[in-house]
Amino acid sequence: MGRDYLQMYKDRLCTAEEAARIVQPGDWVDYAMFNGKPVAFDKALAARKEELSDIKVMVAVTVPPIPEVVMKDPMGEVFTYMDLQFSAASRIMQEKCGGVFYHPVNFGEAEDYFRWVRTDYEKLGTEPRKAFCIRVSPMDKHGFFNFGIHNSVAYAQIKSSDKVIVEVNENIPVALGGAREQVHVSEVDYIIESENEPLFALPQIEPTEIDRKIAEQVMCHIHDGDCIQLGIGAMPNLVGKMINETDLKDLGGNTEMLVDAYMDMWESGKMNGRRKNVDDGKIVYTFTLGSQELYDWIDHNPALASYNVGYVNHPARVAQINNLISINQGLEVDLYSQVNAESSGFRQISGNGGMSDFTLGAYWSEGGRSLICLPSTYKDKEGNVRSRIVPTLTPGSVTTVPRQMVHIIVTEYGWESFKAVSTWARTEKLIRLAHPDFRDDLIKEAEKMKIWRRTNKIV
Repeated sequence: MGRDYLQMYKDRLCTAEEAARIVQPGDWVDYAMFNGKPVAFDKALAARKEELSDIKVMVAVTVPPIPEVVMKDPMGEVFTYMDLQFSAASRIMQEKCGGVFYHPVNFGEAEDYFRWVRTDYEKLGTEPRKAFCIRVSPMDKHGFFNFGIHNSVAYAQIKSSDKVIVEVNENIPVALGGAREQVHVSEVDYIIESENEPLFALPQIEPTEIDRKIAEQVMCHIHDGDCIQLGIGAMPNLVGKMINETDLKDLGGNTEMLVDAYMDMWESGKMNGRRKNVDDGKIVYTFTLGSQELYDWIDHNPALASYNVGYVNHPARVAQINNLISINQGLEVDLYSQVNAESSGFRQISGNGGMSDFTLGAYWSEGGRSLICLPSTYKDKEGNVRSRIVPTLTPGSVTTVPRQMVHIIVTEYGWESFKAVSTWARTEKLIRLAHPDFRDDLIKEAEKMKIWRRTNKIV
């Protein structure tokens, strides 16, 4: 390691308390996303509650540990906490605390938000950032800190913040790029050496029999040489396992979120990226949430390429990838084919994230397809079975994907394409995908809504 880099490191080394002192009343502070959320700096900032006011903190997908700026200020008197993509932790915090809010974003264009904060403030409804803090791997011999499993918009946040703080954690794997996957010590203002807390790993969710039936419907859309994008959940991971049981070959990967299924498909030989027309031979991704085994597999792995989210997600770029199959999950679909994938009434469950990016980009892809999957029913708190295909979205629910953008919807009862389809035909297709116990009632509602033809048939 060069002497100059070591000296730069020593010159910037400080305690979390020293770094937190730069924050003043009225400041906006960005935390890195996912496992990049700082721990030591967050504790030090929260400890200053009594001497601060009107501090905005933004993050995405809050994972444990629960941030101290919320724990120490549950009513949001000092800290306003904003999450770009709600997690289970975010939901619990919002229900119990007074200063936690969802922060809508089109993930694929999010890097531009930070660029415009610096260059065209009038274009945005937000404000400049005082500081950005991110957990990173230890500095390498060239003076670089790697972002590991949370590339996303990190480098754009660095460029848009007055001060840059890194919190070194030896457990963060080195994720090879790609692009914008690291920051040089010369671009950093403060370095905190953490206690090397373990990273949050997603608990394994066992797929249900309905998940398996949906995955079987998905499998008929996957062919040799296709490039696959998987969203979060048991069903997408199940698709990866089912692929390993087939004779499919030469699959590729380009995904917002790298999940364990990609490790399984690569190690089985089903995925090698050989036929990709963009980034051939590489699985491209922008962040990771999964098992510790997955994190270990990522470390210095040349099969993978960590890229910034604008490269991975933007629909104009995604559309350049031939035969891209996008597989995501919804929560509710109405008879107009509007998809809610993020809220239960007024309760925020997750967020838009990159769903609209891949819904558009995969359809525009030569040979590509965008699949939105959901079980036909769910059980409410009282144990009653309810339909996820409804006449109109539950009041307060958010339209994540508008009807004109929807391509293919999948339930355990089959799949249907909704492109170039009129309202009456959409209704018929959706009711075919609904649970049989709810079809008659849906037809009655469709008649009231004037989107049902007398000659419609349900098979």
